[in-house]
Amino acid sequence: MRHLICLFLFAWAGAMAQQTDTTLVPKIKDEGLNRSQVMHILHMLTDVHGPRLTNSPGFKKAAEYAKQTFEKWGLENVHYDYWGEEFGRGWQLKKFSLSAVAPVYFPVIAYPKAWSPGVKGTVAAEAVYLDLKSESDLEKYRGKLKGKIVLFSLPTPVKPGFEPDARRLDEKDLLELANSGPTESFTGRRFVAPAEPQRLAWLKWELCMKEGAAAILEASPSFRLEDGTVMVAAATVPYPPETPFADRLPSRSAQAPKTLPQVVVAAEHYNRMVRQIQDGLTVRLELTLETEFFPAEQGFNVIAEIPGTDLKDEIVMIGAHLDSWHSGTGTTDNGCGSAVMMEAMRLLKSLGRQPRRTIRIALWGGEEQGLLGSRSYVKRVLGERLDKTFPYDSIRLTPAGEKFSVYFNMDNGSGKYRGVYLQGNENARPVFREWLKAL
Repeated sequence: MRHLICLFLFAWAGAMAQQTDTTLVPKIKDEGLNRSQVMHILHMLTDVHGPRLTNSPGFKKAAEYAKQTFEKWGLENVHYDYWGEEFGRGWQLKKFSLSAVAPVYFPVIAYPKAWSPGVKGTVAAEAVYLDLKSESDLEKYRGKLKGKIVLFSLPTPVKPGFEPDARRLDEKDLLELANSGPTESFTGRRFVAPAEPQRLAWLKWELCMKEGAAAILEASPSFRLEDGTVMVAAATVPYPPETPFADRLPSRSAQAPKTLPQVVVAAEHYNRMVRQIQDGLTVRLELTLETEFFPAEQGFNVIAEIPGTDLKDEIVMIGAHLDSWHSGTGTTDNGCGSAVMMEAMRLLKSLGRQPRRTIRIALWGGEEQGLLGSRSYVKRVLGERLDKTFPYDSIRLTPAGEKFSVYFNMDNGSGKYRGVYLQGNENARPVFREWLKAL
């Protein structure tokens, strides 16, 4: 529970004054350690309402649960914060299975892409690997793809891993992070997989669609950087490479061009089928893929507050993204963050103390599609950057943005809080150092 208590103190210190009210620490610990609800919240968001793909039934049920829970706790101004712009279609997976039946049977580890169309019934078809080195190789496959299940991508190299999946930071690591300079940068995660020239990839898509392929299979990227089995996101809507990105519609769009059913296969199983085909064997597959689309509509966030007193127009805000991808329960990314933030609000409310500043929580939607919910909120409520390049010196703030105090975000998975990222804001370093003394 230490991560909850740490976040709680951050929010409370920001809402009350410049220093942490340490007299509240025993009360926070008692409530958090002896009457915690965080695991039940996480259970509801994941076991019951996961996955939570934006605008899917799962996301809406999770949002309804969060909203009703906030209201039950006595939080105020509880509402859905609509973005004012269309997100796109809702989508959910209703039934899926993929099996190899020849030359040997095995259930294939795989998962459909979000917003993929389905197939009618169960499709039993031969698998064809598009083994292309150049555009001229396309001719080998003309007239041979109708009704076939196409192995579309290059095989994924699979290398043994010799590093542990995770390593806990020791005191030396934490001290180095705490004292690191403002030039530090976070490069983020990178998924590695073989790629083809854009034009060749487009021609392959065009061939498969014109020929009437039954479905497209792609290999999952190498996972030594991400510790998983299948990495799957949204269905591909192919466009010629000269099409500007601004003119390309995502698969969630109601106006997106039709595309083929798409499934991502675990690298080992995909590579195995490619090797069988290259050895001259006939690979036959059975595919069941039933999906459901829902009308396009606006996306939304879930907002709630503990109102302040004399400084109520100054907002201390905490948040996490409620949406997830569709291939799991969305626990690490970001059910954990949402559950912690919800529990922090419950702990704050349980004290029976009204803060000077208003404490607001936001559970964002559309994060996985490009931070859509939070970007929309900032632009509508707080302001926007006029200068589109770093260091973004030209910013136009709304009256609410002028009084906005601080925002704390959690999207780093599970585990204890052992510090807080400055996000390049050096002015926050002495403030955080002071607040962390209480721990």
